[in-house]
Amino acid sequence: MPVSIPRTLSWIGDLPGKLRMIDQTRLPAEFLEIDCETVEDVWEAIKSLRVRGAPAIGVSAAYGTVIGVQGEIASSREQFDQKLSAVTDYLASSRPTAVNLFWALERMKQVASSFADAAPEVVAARLLAEARSIDQEDRNMCTAIGQHGLSLMPDEGGVLTHCNAGGLATAGDGTALSVLFAAAAAGKKLHVFADETRPLLQGARLTSWELQQRGVPVTVICDSMAALVMRQKKVQAVITGADRIAANGDAANKVGTYSIAVLAKAHGIPFYVAAPSSTFDRSLPTGDGIPIEERSRDEISHGFGRQTVPDGVDVWNPAFDVTPAELINAIITERGVIEPVTAEAVAAMIGS
Repeated sequence: MPVSIPRTLSWIGDLPGKLRMIDQTRLPAEFLEIDCETVEDVWEAIKSLRVRGAPAIGVSAAYGTVIGVQGEIASSREQFDQKLSAVTDYLASSRPTAVNLFWALERMKQVASSFADAAPEVVAARLLAEARSIDQEDRNMCTAIGQHGLSLMPDEGGVLTHCNAGGLATAGDGTALSVLFAAAAAGKKLHVFADETRPLLQGARLTSWELQQRGVPVTVICDSMAALVMRQKKVQAVITGADRIAANGDAANKVGTYSIAVLAKAHGIPFYVAAPSSTFDRSLPTGDGIPIEERSRDEISHGFGRQTVPDGVDVWNPAFDVTPAELINAIITERGVIEPVTAEAVAAMIGS
């Protein structure tokens, strides 16, 4: 029976306030909400994946900026600005790949700059208003992506997704999962295959949990099983999210996405990416320039507390890979669908 899922992120109070979020590292076995009351709390939550997904990271960073400066309201404007600069630089160091993080922080800095002569308490209030706007825009974006992508989903059949691009990754219904939720609401009979998504199992732990809560049929498979379900014609479409998209449409997403796109191409299955316009980084001509976060050895060698790699053996743990635009049939944004995926089509839809 579908249930109502609490919001992934919520601002509690006014000024001073705090950021409440679902601790995604505890799912699916335990549902726990945590409160971030310092900028260090927010940084740690982003770094340790208590909150993850490019849009949710952006919203968290916006609220984290407010948390970081709200203690400086009684200071001079010079001290307030110095603190704001230090806070945004600090939050920017949490994760390098998700462009929404930097986009949100830049918006917050621009707001402060536009009130150059205002008192710190006025600027802090404007920063909170901007963070709330980013939050609301993200929720509206999720709804729009779902509606724009609805027609691309089959009326009946299987859809494969990788990692988690649902409500847990955004402030709303998600990006890729928003399309699936919209399709289910429209009466389409879809069965979702969720890749486990190693090494941190976001598909197994988070995507399947969200789909189950919303009453959408889901089957979890190991990442290495994707080719088999495609060959057996159990999958008619693939849809994923993205953490950064270059000007030509090359898209960075959770590592393993590139493999899925190659498999989809080989089996004649359409591969779609769902992401907001804020995920596009048009300063990068191609995906070759997207920075790829490399995470701790322990996530692979001691996954979930159990050693599975001998001591002294090298481990490489890139968190993302880049899918070339030529493997992507369409990119679904809140503004519409980019199809075919070319630099010209991206520029026409996203602009500069």
